[in-house]
Amino acid sequence: MKLLFIEDSEHLQKYTGKALQREGYALDQAWNGEEGLWLARQNDYDVIILDIMLPKLDGLTVLQKLRAEGRNMHVLMLTARDTLADRITGLRKGADDYLVKPFELEELLARVEALVRRAYGSKSPIITLGDLSLDTMARRVKVNGTPVELAQREYSLLVLLAMQPGRVVSRTEIEQRLYGEEAEHFSNVVDSSICLLRRKIDRPGGPSHIRTRRGMGYVFEPIITPAS
Repeated sequence: MKLLFIEDSEHLQKYTGKALQREGYALDQAWNGEEGLWLARQNDYDVIILDIMLPKLDGLTVLQKLRAEGRNMHVLMLTARDTLADRITGLRKGADDYLVKPFELEELLARVEALVRRAYGSKSPIITLGDLSLDTMARRVKVNGTPVELAQREYSLLVLLAMQPGRVVSRTEIEQRLYGEEAEHFSNVVDSSICLLRRKIDRPGGPSHIRTRRGMGYVFEPIITPAS
């Protein structure tokens, strides 16, 4: 999943940015409102984390411009001003959630996770697709009730596909949302990740949860695997 973090605090950018990347998010970062607005116009993000007090262009103006242009990515506002009027203003201008500084990192991660689920039309942290169960809160995967251990990158890829069952997700979209600049240096990074993921969630000799659509991309198709 692809995030944009717009914040002028070097400490918050470094500390929070590393935590988001450890969670498997592809992260773009901007240090002022003008740069953040430009990035938001150039890319598709699942969630934007947006500070209100920014140089060059404040966060509320950035939000207002994005909404006026019809851009519907979910936005989590950050503010050091904990007043009801500030929260109401942000929500009425199109914010999806609010978090007051200083905040606990775990709360920010939980709020981002909830907004990502909402972006894909899911409110429950438990997603069941055929024989595969995905717990986005605990970050656990089970196939036929058996836990499956996935590396962080494999888990993120599964979430991206499983959140959109039946929809073909192009290689370009996977590269942009999960790998960023890394995909430019390793041309087979998507193919390799798909292969590794299939080995872990598919039954040997059985149908695959992830189908290849030649020339188009990949699609997650729920299946029922007979219990052994």
